[in-house]
Amino acid sequence: MLYLLSQQGTRHCDGFSRREILRVGALGLGGLTLPGLLQLEHRAAAAETPKRHARARSVIILFLNGGPSHLDMWDLKPEAPEEIRGTFTPIDANVPGIRISEHLPRMARVMDRCAILRAVRHTTGNHPAASYWMMVGSPIARLAPQVATMSREDRPHPGSALARFLAPPANVPAFVMVPEAISPVGPERPGQHAGFLGAAYDPYRVNSDPNSASYSPGSLGPANGVSGQRLDMRRRLLNQVSQQARHLEQTAVAQTLDPYFTRAFDLLSSQLAQRAFDVAAESERTRERYGRHIFGQSALLARRLVEAGVRLVHVNWVRHDNGPGGQGYDSHRDHLNWARTELLPPTDAAFAALIEDLSERGLLDETLVIMMGEFGRTPRFNSAGGRDHWHHCFSAVLAGGGIRGGLVHGASDRIGAYPTAGPVSPQDLTATLYHLLGVDPHTTVHDLQNRPYALVEGTPIEAILRS
Repeated sequence: MLYLLSQQGTRHCDGFSRREILRVGALGLGGLTLPGLLQLEHRAAAAETPKRHARARSVIILFLNGGPSHLDMWDLKPEAPEEIRGTFTPIDANVPGIRISEHLPRMARVMDRCAILRAVRHTTGNHPAASYWMMVGSPIARLAPQVATMSREDRPHPGSALARFLAPPANVPAFVMVPEAISPVGPERPGQHAGFLGAAYDPYRVNSDPNSASYSPGSLGPANGVSGQRLDMRRRLLNQVSQQARHLEQTAVAQTLDPYFTRAFDLLSSQLAQRAFDVAAESERTRERYGRHIFGQSALLARRLVEAGVRLVHVNWVRHDNGPGGQGYDSHRDHLNWARTELLPPTDAAFAALIEDLSERGLLDETLVIMMGEFGRTPRFNSAGGRDHWHHCFSAVLAGGGIRGGLVHGASDRIGAYPTAGPVSPQDLTATLYHLLGVDPHTTVHDLQNRPYALVEGTPIEAILRS
């Protein structure tokens, strides 16, 4: 019998040592960091796919971690008192009647391809709970302090659901997260993985700054010193181990070895995957167009990935309160100066360049772009010149992939505090995403206790959809 978990140094009956088996394993686990992720293709192909007619092929989510201020970006109130309106003034977009912040001039020139939701709302001002709600389209069931951590009890991110229900792309991961998961002051926050769908549908995470000279897309390339010949030898070793493990193929260990490691080898040798993650292959002019900062280059990488066939790319705005990114969009202090110098210029460049680039390449019609955060900021400034959390009414922007451009949906009151028309929930926003990708938002999924849930309990926002 073959004991794959025997003590180090022991030779198995097939003649392979534990070290040799682990050399194969390291390629898929430590090298590729794609453990259960590669199982999705087999399982998705075997599952009934609850599809509708799709208007989009891929999604890019630009998540402005911390909570962007709608009052200083997309829903300015120039007639409000100064303690509400601040010092930013609105400018005309390229669509009559739409005005946005003066510090988003490039975004103003692509508003004809965008829809602004000005009355998004939910019921929590807690960062982890609000991020989860906006990402997965459902309020989190857990309470503090557990709400701040990821759990397999959670509902899946849309990227994971798309990986589960749509045919997998060839030679690239289905769901990618760049440049890193949100974890500003502690553990990684919930809503950023497959939850109860299982690790097989977790995102491939780059965990590297695409703007850095030391950028590496991770394991989608052989480790240093691993030649093509050595890779072939490892593949042959894998095949021999797999043949000896047929009688164990229903066990977790054997399922890890085959066929998912075979898929890992395919990714390693895929020139398409390696090119897709190689942001340095872009011209300097294109890189400058997006902005030579982590958010701009992450957005550029997202374009490369959807162009290669990735279903969903989730781009997080990097925020570490005591490190890179500082307070991010969580601007409780010196809000206007921080927004003017650190937040809005890179956001403006990255979003506008992404929309223009997708359009020029003929990809915008099939790529849904969503820019949002977990909530907005308070109408009134605090004593430190900051705006605090505000979940009662805020904005999000959508473009491409079946979205009607050049419109504003919903409205807020005279100080941007509460909706006065067209309120939208995170459930509705997520249902819109699924609808445009051809997946029934009300598809039934089962949690770890086999309890049934709808993917999302919202309704697609028909007013912003192209007929």
